[in-house]
Amino acid sequence: MSPQTSTLAPEETVITTNPLTNQSTLSYKDAGVDIEAGNNLVDAIKPLAASTNRPGVASGLGGFGALFDLKAAGYSDPILVTGTDGVGTKLMLAIAMDKHDTIGIDLVAMCANDLIVQGAEPLLFLDYFATGKLDVDAGRAIVSGIAEGCRRSGCALIGGETAEMPGMYSDGDYDLAGFCVGAVERDDILTGKDVSEGDVVLGLASDGIHSNGYSLLRKIVERSALDYDDSAPFDPDRTLGQVFLEPTRVYIESCLATIKSGGVHALAHITGGGLTENIPRVLPENLAVELDTAAWSIRPEFKWLATTGNVSPDEMVRTFNCGIGMVVVVDAARCDQATQILKDHGETVFEIGHVVKRQADTNPVYIANLAQPWQN
Repeated sequence: MSPQTSTLAPEETVITTNPLTNQSTLSYKDAGVDIEAGNNLVDAIKPLAASTNRPGVASGLGGFGALFDLKAAGYSDPILVTGTDGVGTKLMLAIAMDKHDTIGIDLVAMCANDLIVQGAEPLLFLDYFATGKLDVDAGRAIVSGIAEGCRRSGCALIGGETAEMPGMYSDGDYDLAGFCVGAVERDDILTGKDVSEGDVVLGLASDGIHSNGYSLLRKIVERSALDYDDSAPFDPDRTLGQVFLEPTRVYIESCLATIKSGGVHALAHITGGGLTENIPRVLPENLAVELDTAAWSIRPEFKWLATTGNVSPDEMVRTFNCGIGMVVVVDAARCDQATQILKDHGETVFEIGHVVKRQADTNPVYIANLAQPWQN
């Protein structure tokens, strides 16, 4: 004999008795997991996922697995490129400000921008959203941002996982992770092997902090004695929270167009590790780059962080993007063409340096005038 059940609506609290034990029965909802809320969220986000459809999508949201047809997407000899990432402690700002509709853009951008550096077009995206107690409105806002990030990246939101785990997260807390799959024709993969002495290094402007360095950022804000809802000292039209929640810029469309035009030898997404640790990842061991901070505009939020936190210039450029979200290494003969294509696709482009031979026992990234631009 099974325990007694109730015909009341799922949201009503009901205590029943097991006739075998004369004890109160428990449901999954009593343990803190609301299956009905999860179903409601799935229904709410189906139109958002549908808005990201693209050629190659071969299944809808809600199945056990998602299907994608590479041939229908236009590939003949594709290599798959994958990436997974999160948005770090930037989530804490979104939670503190109760603003959840842009953090999903960050999630997609962090993954998709990592694929483009190998020449891959992002095709599909899956998200993982975990929380202690599911709030359907907050969940929908989060996924709306993910869908917007997918639209900006040209990839389809093809599936994901929503996990309600009471006891794992405090009320209102949640975590996000993303997984992106892209493809590139075998002969078009960017590996950095073609980078040569004399290549020009172009920097594409960031939209702000993006999604790295937020543990240090939060410490600096604490030192400043300002709150996130206070006006930013360097931007009185916005609060600190608004500035620091500005989503990560998506560079997919502009970089794909530039790659197709020819002459691009490497790309570097400037994420954790900043300029000094990400650029070497795409350089041959015998080469280095020389950059000059005088060649681009250091955004005011970075200057404020440096002065308020008394952060050294070396620490700034290995923690934050410092105004450069993507680096493009291009053949010098194609530099003007690449610059124009990038500008035509909405990028602000700076010629920030060039590739040189690397001397023994020297750093692969040298930055001139590093001490100059940090004062407000």
